[in-house]
Amino acid sequence: MGFLRALLGRSRPRRPNLDQLFALPSATVTLRAVAGLTPTGAASVAFRAAEGQAFAALQQEITDLLNADEGPEVEAARDEYGYTWLVVRAHSADDLTGLVTDLHAVNSSLESAGFGPSLLCSLVVFADPGGRRVALVYLYKRGTFYPFAPQGAHSRNNALELQVSAALGDELAMEPDKSRWFPVYGAPGL
Repeated sequence: MGFLRALLGRSRPRRPNLDQLFALPSATVTLRAVAGLTPTGAASVAFRAAEGQAFAALQQEITDLLNADEGPEVEAARDEYGYTWLVVRAHSADDLTGLVTDLHAVNSSLESAGFGPSLLCSLVVFADPGGRRVALVYLYKRGTFYPFAPQGAHSRNNALELQVSAALGDELAMEPDKSRWFPVYGAPGL
């Protein structure tokens, strides 16, 4: 079967590896040095909410878990495409490790409950002193990251995205297919 795939030019899709999220704190050092970007303390997970009580109970359980005892602030939002976003805001923008741990917990909980196919992406937001914002987006189904730098309501800063991608290429599994770098305009937390 491997020979046939190679002959037809098909490759196996990369499997999600949520542990890759834990590479983000070390990538922050590079982002700060190369582009002056620092974490804002905001992150979010996008997923297609399933109908039914089981999913609603799981979403409430995740929100309650993260909101408990000095945890980060968590809120749910829905976008115009029907995706639900769980937005996590850390008490301190410098606690990227804690924020990534919370993102991992949300993704893992949804995945282990059988809702992995509903996961779309996770993103962590960075900004520079001049107000430029960049989200490092983790595509769940591809197991890769890409940068998204909104510039205005419906345009993006492609040069900054390419700069961030080049800088982090050795630290994160960057999405090589730029056509998959879809815009997440208006994403809650961004």
